[in-house]
Amino acid sequence: MELNWQEMLFQFIGGLGIFLFSIKYMGDGLQKAAGDRLRDILDRFTTNPFMGVLVGIAVTVLIQSSSGTTVITVGLVSAGFMTLRQAIGVIMGANIGTTVTAFIIGFDVGEAALPIMALGAFLIFFVKKNQIQNLGEVIFGFGGLFLGMELMSGGMKPLRELPSFIDLTVSMSDHSILGVVVGTVFTLIVQSSSATVGILQGLYAENILDLDAALPVLFGDNIGTTITAVLASIGASIAARRAAATHVLFNVVGTLLFLIILGPFTMYVEWLSGALGLEPKMQIAFAHGTFNVANTIIQFPLIGAWAYLVTKFIPGEEVTIEYKPKHLDLHFIDTAPSIAIGQAKEEILRMGRFSVQGLQEAFEYLKTHNKKHAETGYQLEDAINNLDHKITDYLVKISAESISNADSARHIMLMETVRDIERVGDHFENILELIDYQQVNRLSLTEDAMDDLTEMFTLTIQTVEKALESLDMSSHELAREVAEQEDLIDKMERKFRKKHILRLNEGTCSPQAGIVFVDIVSNLERIGDHAVNIAEAVLGKRA
Repeated sequence: MELNWQEMLFQFIGGLGIFLFSIKYMGDGLQKAAGDRLRDILDRFTTNPFMGVLVGIAVTVLIQSSSGTTVITVGLVSAGFMTLRQAIGVIMGANIGTTVTAFIIGFDVGEAALPIMALGAFLIFFVKKNQIQNLGEVIFGFGGLFLGMELMSGGMKPLRELPSFIDLTVSMSDHSILGVVVGTVFTLIVQSSSATVGILQGLYAENILDLDAALPVLFGDNIGTTITAVLASIGASIAARRAAATHVLFNVVGTLLFLIILGPFTMYVEWLSGALGLEPKMQIAFAHGTFNVANTIIQFPLIGAWAYLVTKFIPGEEVTIEYKPKHLDLHFIDTAPSIAIGQAKEEILRMGRFSVQGLQEAFEYLKTHNKKHAETGYQLEDAINNLDHKITDYLVKISAESISNADSARHIMLMETVRDIERVGDHFENILELIDYQQVNRLSLTEDAMDDLTEMFTLTIQTVEKALESLDMSSHELAREVAEQEDLIDKMERKFRKKHILRLNEGTCSPQAGIVFVDIVSNLERIGDHAVNIAEAVLGKRA
């Protein structure tokens, strides 16, 4: 029988494309339906490694991507929200959560794929309510999984007649390491363990692979999925590299353990499929689930050892941006409101230091175009937003208490100041986005323009620092100096705009690059305005 390679390849690639799209679309719909609060969930409930496992399962089921859960977890470790030990628990849970897709595929409803997709499309396009549209995305993606599987299975079916492929499957049965390598490499190429496990389910259902060959490939799929985290961690923070290393270690150790007991494990899967009357696809799903659950149970007591090992293997001190408030003790609100106001002030000053650091990172990004500065800047802005919410809530609770007139004045000043610092964060984020735009569009600023921006950045950073110092020391003298420096920033903005127009007229500056320059100058001027607002609050001039 002559194989039609083009038809097979197109059917398989098309099915794989639909499958991958459907996983992402379903995950996005689930995430939106649940609310975009995944980081809060991870932060709040990962109090210990066991809770981390449970949360890792839940979040991975929501977003349908163990790699996505790992990326969020790495960000939380970098932000000081989570320890490495807690992160290891989440990563273990993510491995269990990703098996849900295999169980979904195990329900053979391929014939109903198109009606399911039609129902999803109807909800997306003909219902205006957001929650129903999100549900439509989930249903559409759910149907797409089965359509993709049907196409891939159809494309792979003729392979059972191919002698060279038969020889490969026999070799994988005899040499389990070869199966692990095949699974690892294929997942590395596809970048989705859910997809490769789905393909494996299709091959096994079509009797192209027997169980002895399929199980090592399944183990390899679990190793291959760690590659995404490894690639993402290249050049990233120490926390990111340690989390990725833990992900690899966890799956490699699990694979080695299960290769040692491959014979008994194969017998267990055969017994289970007979006892429960499982279809071939569901057999692979149960094998996948058992592997990851058992692997987590076996290695859970070793979390401390793995954390120690990766810390030794990847040495260095991790610099974290701590999003969590350090000074907001709720106990003081009703027992000593005056002290609570002082606590809020300390947290606002810490928030202010983040704003200065964010401005400095934006300046370094402008000069070096090093993405690390941008990433740190965006993290700082995120931390500022988080502190803004926490501090505001704290101050609102204080306002419900009986406080003196002097404390009331301090309270009002702090309520005004926290908003100004949050706006400074918004403006340096705008600057980071402008520099991103500059890089993407390969726009270059003239040397004269860079000199102007350097001068204005330096003065603006100094002005914000002085405003915070005036707040810290309640210094009217420093507050007045801030007002004087802000006048200089305003004059600079007008002067640099005129110089920019001259450069445009002379043709030394492109219009697109000019837009970036003018917008950066405008954002720096607005930051100066917020600095003087803080100074005026100290002086008691604000209404």
